[in-house]
Parts: sequence; structure tokens; C-alpha cells
Amino acid sequence: MKKILIIINPYSGEKIGEKISIDILEIFKNKNINYKLIKTTHQNHPYEITNSIDLDLFDGICVVGGDGTMNEVINGMLFRKDHKKIPIGLIPGGTGNSFMHDLDCLDPMDAAKKISDFNHRQIDIMEVITNRQTIFAYNVVGWGMIPDINILAEKMRWLGLQRYNVAVLLEIMRLKERKSNLIINNKKYSDNYSFILCCNTIHTGKGMKIAPNAKFDDGLMDIVFVKKTNRLKLFTLFPKVFSGNHIHDPIANYCQANTISIKPKIDTSLIIDGEIIGDTPCRINILPKKIDILN
Repeated sequence: MKKILIIINPYSGEKIGEKISIDILEIFKNKNINYKLIKTTHQNHPYEITNSIDLDLFDGICVVGGDGTMNEVINGMLFRKDHKKIPIGLIPGGTGNSFMHDLDCLDPMDAAKKISDFNHRQIDIMEVITNRQTIFAYNVVGWGMIPDINILAEKMRWLGLQRYNVAVLLEIMRLKERKSNLIINNKKYSDNYSFILCCNTIHTGKGMKIAPNAKFDDGLMDIVFVKKTNRLKLFTLFPKVFSGNHIHDPIANYCQANTISIKPKIDTSLIIDGEIIGDTPCRINILPKKIDILN
């Protein structure tokens, strides 16, 4: 009989984790799957659970939460001293649910049913190496305007989801200097950039097709980097990210690589899988087929 570890983040996204857990548990019971359920209580709790629990007791992990919760679980597992790994499944309960957009599985019950079948596949992981730490990412790593937008939006939570649109407008109006040296697959670039995004998946945020050609199991990351330009061009670029047409815009550069180094003139924060974690300078490497996901 299969047994699964269920990690629920009751604070993720629209805080629906506990609400949908009853139906999720019913699905597992109907499939005769035993489970252990743990509700997270604080930041980094998913990491702590996955990093320390006896994984030999389980056949898989079911994460109920958003991209950030999934990121903590993945990091907790990949930093285990015993190097033990088991498949991980995600039930969307966050705000953006970027990874589940790629899997075309945004309904929590559909996700639970797929996880209960215990079919799994391998996916790539991005390894982000900074001066202070190493962090693993499965969705996206961003530098420049993108983390600045998220930092600003967090200060305007009272605006709801509209805070992101307001933050985009304000950051475009500020049009900050962001000079940086890049090394992409040993090719050097040096310019003033608006933002750089390194993607393992097509989607990021709430349905934005940042990297329309990305595959999470091809051994490559898809990189979008936009040079600093005038405000009007940036205003016209951002709406295109929902269709993926931004990669055809003259101000956008799109390529695939297995490694990139970002060394700005002024070091700033990174955004990793939707959370402000880490900072520059950094090197990002793709680790092919590093973990298994249940889907």
C-alpha cells in the first residue's frame, strides 16, 4: 500500500489549502493510499519538514500550496545529508501557480487524482550560486525590474492583485540604471538592462508566457533579457508577455543556455520561484532531470 506525505501551506495564495484538503484526502482514501498530513506554521517550514523527515516511510510528497511552497520542499529535499529523493506532486493553492500552468492542471482535484496514480517524470532544476548561498529553482530566476516590482508590490498589499499592475507602472516610470555584465554559455555581454529572466518553464506569475519555448526536461534554461529602453517601449512590451509575443519585440533577447553569470555594477536582489531570495553576483546552472514530479 502506497503512503504519501502531504504538506499543506494554509497561508499560500488565496488561503484555500485547508478548504480543499478534505476533498484531497477523500481522493487518496478511495485509492487506498495512506498519508501523513502536516500543516506548515512558519516560513521555511516546508524546507525543514522535507529536509529532516524519514523519506523511507513515503512513496511521494504532495504539496498543497504555491510556487514558493514547492520551492521550499524541493530545496529541503536537495539539501538532505542522505541525498534521499522521492517524487513530489503539487496541488495548486497559490496566487500564480506557474508550474501547474505548464502542466495544464490548475484544478486542485484533477491534480490530486493525477498524484494518486503515482506516475512521475523527471524535470530539470536551476542551481543558483551566490556569494552567500546556493538555492535551487524549478520555475524562474529573475533580476532587475522584476524583483523590484515584487518588492514594491508587497508594500501595497492593500490593493489586492492590482498591486502588481501599479508596481509595474511605477517601476517603468522610475526607469532605473541597471548596468551588468552577463556571461551566457561563455559568451560575454555588457549593457544596461531592464530585466533578465532565466526560465525552466513557459509560465511565470499569473499566466504570463515569459518563455514560450521552454521545456522543463530539455537540459536548458530559456533566458529573456531586455536592454534598458524608453518608457513607451517598456509599456508596450509588458502586455505581450501574456501571449508570449514579447520575444519577437526588437528590445527583447531570447536564447537557451545551460549556464549564465550575472554580475551587475550594483548588486541587488533576485526573485526565485516568486520569492525574493538571494542576490547578485550569481551563477545559474541547469541540472538536467534532477528531481521527479508526480503528475
